Parts: sequence; C-alpha cells; structure tokens
Amino acid sequence: MNLLRDTVKGIGSIDGHWYSIAQKRLDNLTKPPGSLGRLEEFARRLVAITGNTMPGFDKKVIFTFAGDHGVAEEGVSAYPREVTRQMVLNFLNGGAGINVLARHAGAGVVVVDIGVDFDFPDHSVPHHLNTSGTGGLLISKKVMMGTRNIRKGPAMTRKEAEKCIETGIELANEYAEKGYQLFGTGDMGIANTTPSSAIAAVLTGRSVCEVTGRGTGIGDEPLINKIKVIEDAISVNRPVPSDPVDVLSKVGGAEIGGIAGLIVGAAAKRVPVIIDGFISTAGALIAYSLESKTKDYMFAAHNSVEQGHKIMLDKMGLRPILDLDLRLGEGTGAAMAMLIIEAGLKIYKEMATFGEAGVSEGIEG
Repeated sequence: MNLLRDTVKGIGSIDGHWYSIAQKRLDNLTKPPGSLGRLEEFARRLVAITGNTMPGFDKKVIFTFAGDHGVAEEGVSAYPREVTRQMVLNFLNGGAGINVLARHAGAGVVVVDIGVDFDFPDHSVPHHLNTSGTGGLLISKKVMMGTRNIRKGPAMTRKEAEKCIETGIELANEYAEKGYQLFGTGDMGIANTTPSSAIAAVLTGRSVCEVTGRGTGIGDEPLINKIKVIEDAISVNRPVPSDPVDVLSKVGGAEIGGIAGLIVGAAAKRVPVIIDGFISTAGALIAYSLESKTKDYMFAAHNSVEQGHKIMLDKMGLRPILDLDLRLGEGTGAAMAMLIIEAGLKIYKEMATFGEAGVSEGIEG
C-alpha cells in the first residue's frame, strides 16, 4: 500500500505553459489555425504531458492484462472460462487481433498474467519483447488464480486488490525506466464485462441496466441474467463508492486493478497512456477515483458498443478518439488510436511553418 500511496502523491498537475508553447507552433504551421482539429489537440497534450517541445515516441508498448473471473459460472458470457488461457497463448503466438494491430502501430505487446487460473509452461513463453516479431511477451505477475464469484461474496481481499494495483504501478515504473514513451492498455478475461459493469454502476451512480451490455454477444435472456447477477453482487458486497480500492476488491477483477495501477504509475512518470475499451475504462475509472489528475495523462482510444463505456468516459471528462463499433478488448482500440495520436504529433513536428515554406500568413480580422 505504501507504493500506491506514494505514487498517487507523486502525480503532478500539468503546467499550462507547455500547451501555450505547442499552440504557438501549431498556429505557425502552413494551415488555417485549428484546421486539423483534434490532431492539434493530441500534439498539444503530448507536449504538455512530457514537458518536451519535441517529444518522440520511438518505444511504444501495449499491456494486455489477463485474469479469470469466478462470476463466469453464472452464465454471463458466451464463452467458457478456459478461453482466457487459450487466448493468452494466442497472444504469445502472434495470432490475435492485438498482435496484428500492435504490429501495424509499431508497438510491442506485453501480456501480463495477473490472475489467470492456469500456470503457463516456460516453453510457451517468449522471453524478449520484439515489436517487429509475431508474438507478445508474457510476464507472470500472478496475484491469484482468478477472482471469486462476486454474486456470492467479494472478488478478492483488499490486500489482493492493492497488490493488483501495485503490480500495474511496478510495470509502469519498469517500462518507463526502459525508455518506453507511450503506453496502451488492454485486457483478456472471460466474463470481465460483468465486474466492469459493476464498477461502472457503483462509481458513476447509474443503474446496472444503464451500464450493462452484451459483452461477448450474449442474447436477451442471458443479458437479463447478467444484470441480475450484477445487482446481486452490489447488494451482497455493498462496495463503498468513495473508496475505489474497496470497489475493486468487492466487485472488480485482477486485470482491472492492474490497468488502474498502470495508469497511476504512468501519470506519476509523465508517460501518456491510451485507454482501450470498456474493461480498460473501468480500470481508468478506478485510477481516476484514486486521483483525478490521472485523467490528464489519459487518451480515450474509442467509444465501444458497450453502453456503459461512454458513461464512464463522461464521468472522467474524456472524449473518445474513435467510434468504430469495437468490442474486442485486448488493447485493439488503443493500437488503432496510437496511430491517430502519432499522426497529430507528426503534423506538429514535421509540417512546415509559414516562414520555412515561404507561404503568406492569413490576414487578421
């Protein structure tokens, strides 16, 4: 808990002076002021977050946190629980959506086993992160062999929840020290839209019906059951909205805690972090509830088809970059948004100024 407390205390506010510096250059590029819209916003934010007038993002990584969920036994997902470990192996072999899109974005994939109910054999685990290779790197940071069924009691103890968050902080510290300049978040865990919906309901104050969607594509009857399961979980566990660690421990998931910790750690290290979809945003909401300044270091990759996603983004005041009807998770939306964010930075750094291009500036008035 000392690591969590000290890291939260170490998150600083962003100095608005850096926004002004970036804006001055953007307004001097060969275009009408503001004509590249949100691309200019992304550039301003990257300059301000890093405190660097010409930031570079040569080393990028997407962390896909993986964990199992006891609530899967309640029939809330269209897929069986063993798919979590099967997909982790798929990540390692380079065959998943996140592998394809991360390669396209030039980012490495780090798969974090924080709570999978399976011990991966050493021979299945790559030992080096290679952004040009096919697979991901697996890091074993197992806090538990899956959470417990939240319909019957807490997902985990408070100590386990704190450990999940601190695991994410440790990874943020480690990869910042290795020189990685841009992080993305992702997830893998069958049934994890259920705890994410529970977190969304508790921390936004909205009803379970308003924040709960179909996840992996369940039908009408399973959706009704899923809503009832979440309502029961909140009733049984009585999470305290003013205590995000309590919320995580009672109705959350290991991978959600890991994502929250990664965001907290990234903010303390002044590393911009791109938040993926519904599950990642549940982790982001935990981080935001721990320290609201974390939102200044986050980019919301997209608005997923999960109805509770936009509600959580609105709670934090984050505007999604893409809206492509995505609902896969894994970090796929973060990889796509990474390309757009970097496009904004390239405009800022590489586009000619009026003076350099010999182009007349606009007439005022």
